[in-house]
Amino acid sequence: MVSNQSTINFSSWDGTLSSHEFYLAARAFADKWKRFNPAFPQWSWVPRPKLPWTAADEVDGYLSLENVFLPRSTEEDHDKINLTGEEGPSCSNMDEPIDNATLVQNYGCELHHYDFHILYSSSYRVPVLYFRAHCSDGQPLVLDDIEKDLPANSGKVLMESKWTFITQEEHPHLNRPWYILHPCGTSEWIKLLFMTEASLSKGGVAVEQYLVSWFSVVGQVIGIRIPFEMLNNCGPL
Repeated sequence: MVSNQSTINFSSWDGTLSSHEFYLAARAFADKWKRFNPAFPQWSWVPRPKLPWTAADEVDGYLSLENVFLPRSTEEDHDKINLTGEEGPSCSNMDEPIDNATLVQNYGCELHHYDFHILYSSSYRVPVLYFRAHCSDGQPLVLDDIEKDLPANSGKVLMESKWTFITQEEHPHLNRPWYILHPCGTSEWIKLLFMTEASLSKGGVAVEQYLVSWFSVVGQVIGIRIPFEMLNNCGPL
């Protein structure tokens, strides 16, 4: 368990993290997920060997959550979502409120398997969500199919959002094309998210809270909501 917390000082903070701070935040996020979400697939830290040109204090690795099952919605259900803005009947019963992460395994539907990785972007100095998907027979899903699996409001959010969009890039550790939520506006909105009256009164917050807060927003785009207990356990945000 991560225990030696470092603090984000708001006086000079621009919403970014160092690679070491990302490591601390990632390990803390995985620990909290396991504690408050034990029934669901777990995030794990995947270390990578240091390259000769890697700085001595730079941590190389990423968080991984793999083989998550998402039920395939029908075209009729997807049309209803687009036209009405409300969730129609679906095989996953997603119309019922769910407080924990919405990772669903339902053998009555065609399943889509998803892999999610959280990596550190050295260019933007923020976390980046990488993901890929395939059918049960191993056939990769194209973006059009993935968008049909997203929550009803995700398409609208992505169309209107100035902080992210889905694109495809080579996974820096696996050297294969993965989809990502582009991190272009992450530092700006995460700084605003942290700048609450309670946090300002304390002069900062623990670095370990960063990924929990970040994923509470990013996870909504892909249909994964973290348990409320993880947020409540963060302290003032």
